Amino acid sequence: MNIGTLHDPQTRSVSEPVRQHGRLVRVVVPLAVMYNGFLAIINAHVMPLGFAHVALVEITLLFVTLLYLLYRGLSEEALPIVALVGFFALVMLYTSAANGMLFVDFFRNVLVIAVFCQLGMTTDGRSLAFVFRVCCLFILSVLLVEIFFTSLYEDLFYPALYFTNTRGLEQIAFGGAKIFQNAINIPGRFSFGLSDHRTSSLFLEQVSLANFSGVLCVYLVSRFRQVTRFDRVLILVTVAFILLTNDSRSMLAFSLICLFGYFLFPKATNGIRPLIMPAIIIAGALVYLMRPDASGDTFDGRIVLTMKGFFSLDFIELLALDARNVASFADSGYIYVINASTVFGLVAFWLFVSFYPAGQTAAQKRCAFALGIFIFLNMMIGGTAIFSIKVAALLWLLVGQMRVAEPETH
Repeated sequence: MNIGTLHDPQTRSVSEPVRQHGRLVRVVVPLAVMYNGFLAIINAHVMPLGFAHVALVEITLLFVTLLYLLYRGLSEEALPIVALVGFFALVMLYTSAANGMLFVDFFRNVLVIAVFCQLGMTTDGRSLAFVFRVCCLFILSVLLVEIFFTSLYEDLFYPALYFTNTRGLEQIAFGGAKIFQNAINIPGRFSFGLSDHRTSSLFLEQVSLANFSGVLCVYLVSRFRQVTRFDRVLILVTVAFILLTNDSRSMLAFSLICLFGYFLFPKATNGIRPLIMPAIIIAGALVYLMRPDASGDTFDGRIVLTMKGFFSLDFIELLALDARNVASFADSGYIYVINASTVFGLVAFWLFVSFYPAGQTAAQKRCAFALGIFIFLNMMIGGTAIFSIKVAALLWLLVGQMRVAEPETH
C-alpha cells in the first residue's frame, strides 16, 4: 500500500473496533465543542474558575484521546499525521531555542488537528452523525434561549464574568449586560435585526459560533446524501439562526459558496486544491489595492489588516524569532502562523490542508474543497479561532472520517 495516497472507500468496512471507538468519540468531541458553556455555569453559580481550569479541561480531552489512539496502535495510514506532528515538533524545538523560552502554542494547534484527524479515520459514519446531531441540538437550544430570553441566558452563563476570571479580560460594560463585550453590535456591520446583540450560544464568544456554522456547512456539503432528513433540517435551521443573529459576513459568504460548491466541487480537478490559498491571498491583495485605508472590524478592514501584515513581514518574523508577540496577530491568521511557526510552517500547513483530505469520490471532493476555502478564507479575516479545539475537533474529525468514508449509496 502506498503511504499517504487516497484510499479506495470501497475497500473499507466498519469493524467492531471502530464501533467501540465510536463510544469515545460520542463523549470527547461534544465535550470539546461545548465545554466553555459548562464551565461558565460552574463559574457563575458554584465556584470561581481560572485559566488553569480551562487549560486542564482541554489538555485532558486531548491527552485521553491521544492515549487511546496510541493504545490502539497507528497503521500505515497514519503516516501523513505522524509526519505533520514530527515536522512541527522540530519547529517547536527551533522556536523555543530561538526565543529562549518554551513555545508550544502552534504545536498544540497541530496536535489538535492530528489527534482528531486520526480519531476520524477510526470513526464510523453513525458516530460522526451522532456527534454533529448532539452538538447542533445543544447549540441551537441555547442559541434560541439567548435570542428570545436573553436575561435568562445572561444569568445562567454570565459570560462576562467567565472571561474575566479565566482570560483576565477586563469587560467593557454596556447597559449592564452580562454577556461578553464582543457581543455588542458593531457600527458598519450589517445585522438582520433578530437579536439585539451578536449571539454566541454555548461558545460564549461570537467568533467560535460563526465558525461552528461554517463547520456545519462543510459537513452538510460533504455528507448531504448520507445525512437523515431530521439532521438536514436541524443543521439548516441551526446555520440559519446563527447567520441571522451573529452578524458574520464571512460565514454568510461561505454558506453561499458551499451551496454552489455542492454542484461545482465534484467537477473540479484535485490539482486546483493547492491554488485555493494563493487565490485568496491574491484576492486580498486586490482588496488592499482598492481600499488601502480600510480599517476596523469590517470585512475589508480585516483583509487590509492581514495584507499590511504580509507587506511588513521582515526576517525576524519570517523565521519566528519574536514568538512572544504572536498574541498581537490574533486577528490575522496567516501572519499568526508565520510568527508562530516560521514561513516554512505556513507552507507545511498549506500543503497538509491541500493534500491530506481524500479526493476520489464526489463527497470527498466536496469536503476537500470546502475545507480549503473555509480554512484559508478564515485566515484572511481572522486569526487563531479556527485552531481552537471548540471548532477544530469537529472539523478535523469530519476530514479524517471522510478520508475513509463509504461511497454514496443513493
